[in-house]
Amino acid sequence: MSSETNLFAQQRANRRRSTILVAIFVAFFAWVGFGGDLAFYLSTVGAPPQAYHHTIPWFGIVTTMLGLGMAWYAFKRGPKQVLWATGAWQLLEPSSTEEKQFVNVVEEMAIASGLPRPKIWVVPDDDPNAFATGVDVGDAHIAVTEGLLKTLNRDELQAVVAHEMAHVRNHDMKLMTLLAALVGVVALISDGAWRFMRYGSFGGGRRGGRSGGGGKKGGAGALGAVILVLWLVTLLLAPLVSRLLALGVSRKREFLADATAAQFTRNPSALASALRKIEDAAAPTKAIKRGTAHLCIADPVGRSLSSKRGFLADAFATHPPMAVRVARLKAMAYQFERTGEIPEAV
Repeated sequence: MSSETNLFAQQRANRRRSTILVAIFVAFFAWVGFGGDLAFYLSTVGAPPQAYHHTIPWFGIVTTMLGLGMAWYAFKRGPKQVLWATGAWQLLEPSSTEEKQFVNVVEEMAIASGLPRPKIWVVPDDDPNAFATGVDVGDAHIAVTEGLLKTLNRDELQAVVAHEMAHVRNHDMKLMTLLAALVGVVALISDGAWRFMRYGSFGGGRRGGRSGGGGKKGGAGALGAVILVLWLVTLLLAPLVSRLLALGVSRKREFLADATAAQFTRNPSALASALRKIEDAAAPTKAIKRGTAHLCIADPVGRSLSSKRGFLADAFATHPPMAVRVARLKAMAYQFERTGEIPEAV
């Protein structure tokens, strides 16, 4: 398969994943709403006539519409929300030597990748890191921290920018920006539901349902209890499952972006050196929160987990082990020195 064919295949796969992600997100909201409605209905079906009977699924209607609205908002406003959350400022008129070099490198890599020049941002944080965000190549954003500009030399900065341009070209940034926005919303909804269950109640039908017998009511009550348990388990596990989904997508895309960056720069060693410097800066990137960690070139909340290998690291780390990424890039550099060819990104 040619590199161009492989690129188009990767782009189509990312578009499919984005559509599936939004569908799962809306389905989660629908289940939270209609599942709760069903549990409330079954818990009140045997209540006395004067007690509350939950018959209109208003909660499901509201949450489904909310899910659709949130998905639309995440698509339209996700990149701006990510940049706002990091405190990034747009670099329009470079003043320092580092800023001028950054602008120059971005322009070079835009030409090398065949993409429009993205908007450039700087995050006020001393820890070296970088990320790309946006929903299409015509409205892409690349952000780096002040620490990255101070830490890397020109070749290393070029390699990091090339890595982020690879995410733009491969349409990774759209998928990963959607993930960042939707994962945060799922966590917020889950937290709100737990607070409601802790301090609120399930309605007036609970007391009324205890008076009067009947097998029908008993069966409905048992089914309602089962549905309620499933509903609660969904709320409990949704943030974890959505986060694992984000992490899994991020880890797979990092290897491809590393290889693509090496093709852009023809210098795999520069990216390997940059990643090593980023890894050695052990302080967390405080400006970047956990919800957007999978967007970054390195885990912004600390490298303790992503530096390890094994089941836990594979399941919960935001990025593949840095040592593995560096080793792959060094192997590419060795092959480039011997043959003059960079292996195709796969």
